[in-house]
This record gives sequence, C-alpha cells and structure tokens, in this order.
Amino acid sequence: MDFTTLREDFPLIAGRPDLVYLDSAATSQKPKRVLEALDRYYKELNANVHRGAYRLSVAATEAYEEARRRMARFLNAEEREIIFVRNTTEALNLVAYAWGLRNLKEGDEILVTEMEHHAGLVPWHLVAGLKGARIKAIPLTEEGRLDLSALDTLLTERVKVVSVVHMSNVLGTINPVAEIARRAKEVGALVVVDGAQSAPHLPVDVKALGADFFALSGHKMLGPTGAGVLFGRYEVLEGMMPFLGGGEMIREVHVDRSTYAPPPQRFEAGTPPIAEAIALGEAASYLMEIGMERVYAHDRALLEYALKRLAEVPDLKVYGPKGEDRGGVIPFTLGRLHPHDLATFLDQEGIAVRAGHHCAQPLHRKLGLAATARASFYLYNTFEEVDRFVEALLRIHTRYRAWL
Repeated sequence: MDFTTLREDFPLIAGRPDLVYLDSAATSQKPKRVLEALDRYYKELNANVHRGAYRLSVAATEAYEEARRRMARFLNAEEREIIFVRNTTEALNLVAYAWGLRNLKEGDEILVTEMEHHAGLVPWHLVAGLKGARIKAIPLTEEGRLDLSALDTLLTERVKVVSVVHMSNVLGTINPVAEIARRAKEVGALVVVDGAQSAPHLPVDVKALGADFFALSGHKMLGPTGAGVLFGRYEVLEGMMPFLGGGEMIREVHVDRSTYAPPPQRFEAGTPPIAEAIALGEAASYLMEIGMERVYAHDRALLEYALKRLAEVPDLKVYGPKGEDRGGVIPFTLGRLHPHDLATFLDQEGIAVRAGHHCAQPLHRKLGLAATARASFYLYNTFEEVDRFVEALLRIHTRYRAWL
C-alpha cells in the first residue's frame, strides 16, 4: 500500500507542505472523514442520546451506539464492554476508583512498571494512599525493556492489580502484555493495560492480551479530542459500583437511595461526548479499512530508516530497545543542548517534535535525564520527512557545535 497517497486525506498535512509533523505520540492529525463526521452530527443529528422518542434523538442514539460497535470490533470486544470516556487518563482513574477503592485493602500491592505514563501511576498513588496499599514496579533493563525475571519475586498473592503500559510513549517499547497477564492471573491479580500508544499503531485483541481493562485515547488514533474508550471485561464491570453519579447511569432513584444501570451505561453518567464518540468510531473504521498490520509495518519501516539515518548525526544519542518489540517512537538528545532548545531549533527548520519528560518522570529518572526530545511517526509520515528531520539535525549540530 502506498501510504503517501493517504496524506491527501489529512487537511492539515496536505495544506502544510512546509511542516514535518513528528508528534503523533502526543496527538494525531485527523482525516477529512473524521472531521466530516464531527461536523455532520452538529448539522444533521444534534440531539441528546438515549433520552428521546422523537426521530432525531433516535438517529443520534443509533449513530452513537454504532460508534460503540465499531470500537468493539476494533478491540475484539463485546459492545457491552466498551465505555466511552474522555481519554486514557479518565479511563485509568475510573478503574482505580470504581474498582480499586472498593477492592483494595491495607497491605495489598499494586504492581506497575518503571516506564508508565503518569496516568498509569498517579491514580494508583491516590487510591493506595486512601487504602493503605503498596505500589511496586517491574524494573527496566539497560536496553529499555521490562525485566520480566523480577516477576518471580514481585508477583505474590499480595498483588491485586498489575497495571502495565502496552507501548511506552517514551521508548516505544512494546511490552509482552499477554505473558505478563498470564503470570498475573496465576496469583489472581487484575490486569489493567494502558493502550494509549498501542491502539493507534498495533493490531489489538483485548482477549488475546488477557486484559481485564484496556484504555485508549481517541485523539491519538485519528479521532477528536474529548473521546476515549475503556474496555472492561464484563464479568468485572458487572460487579463494580459507578465512578460518577447522575443521569443516564441509573436504574431507579429515590430520595435516599438509588440503583444502577448495567454496564456500560453504569459508567457513562450525564450527557456523553456524542459527536466526539461518533467521530472516533469513524476513525476506527478508517484504520480498520487500511489494516492495523499495515499501519504497524509502515511505522516500523519509518523507525528502522530513521534509526539508520540518525546514526549519521554526531553527538546524537537515541534511547530505547533495538528489535521488533519497538514502535515508531524515538527519544533523543544532542550533546549538551537542552531538549527544549533542540525542539525549538527543529521547529525553526519546520520539524515538529516534543520535548520534556513526556509525563514519564520515573522513566527519565531511571535514564538519568531530566528530559528528552521525541520524534514519533504515524501513517501519514514519509521517508522523505525522515530525511528532512535528519538533515535539520545535521545543520543544528554544525550551527551549535561549540555548545555540544
């Protein structure tokens, strides 16, 4: 498949030939059909869902529920296991509070990893503090992979939750979630997967992964901001209390008590992000039509080419594993240049990259760094853009050599 032809589907990319956008790990660009789906809802379907017997409301409800069906197909899940949320952060907070707050007790352990995004850490910090639970982490190897040998001592019957990122937003490491889940289930632990980076780039089958929960953000997979998904295994969801209370999520309400709707409605209090969810469903269809295997293969080809070319840049250091277990994310530093300065200099060359700790301070602390610059690829990027990126770095190196 010729991915260069897809660039015409993205108005911002097609309209800005001067821009090399290498920040899709932060947010992706949007194809026309996703933008049109968002616009169409407000122009043709604007009514609240699940609340009206009139035809416009019924049509809006059908479009919203069709988005749920599409996300279920995208993840190989059941429709009733798909909960619409704002983003991965909200999804992981939902699990921590709605499950963790009611199931964890003093002395229990939560197992995370040293490469987690803050969204995979802070909710568990808050709940552990309230319940007296302890947090432990699977360490990293020098290559930037999880040290699975540590599971022999870390995974005990005290561990009630294993929360793991599927693909690192910093190193690009693709973690062996299915193996970790299998080991976790042997001690009866719940498995929570942060799929914010994997869902846009890899084929995801939540059943094959063995996940009890899997969270993703729509805006990273060609969808709009404000809509994400939490997959929850129905047997687990059914036994959970709500995260938020209000309209939509109830069965019956009295002055002094209430009962609740079954999942997924139990976890979708109030008016949901209707337009955004519909547009996210369109993004999922766009990706499924291309094929996630092809998306991943394109990312990998760009990654391999970029790593080869970046070796030409003096004083440049790239972080992350070498091998097939890595997605299209490259963190790097250039000599003594601060990553923020480096990102600014690249921007002056028309190259958009991210700089900072990327919401992963423990990982950067492990690397002995305060920050890195990060380039990340997606299906609309090209080999020619990689060349422009590398050539810009070579010019920056020449220009600021005295600082390095």
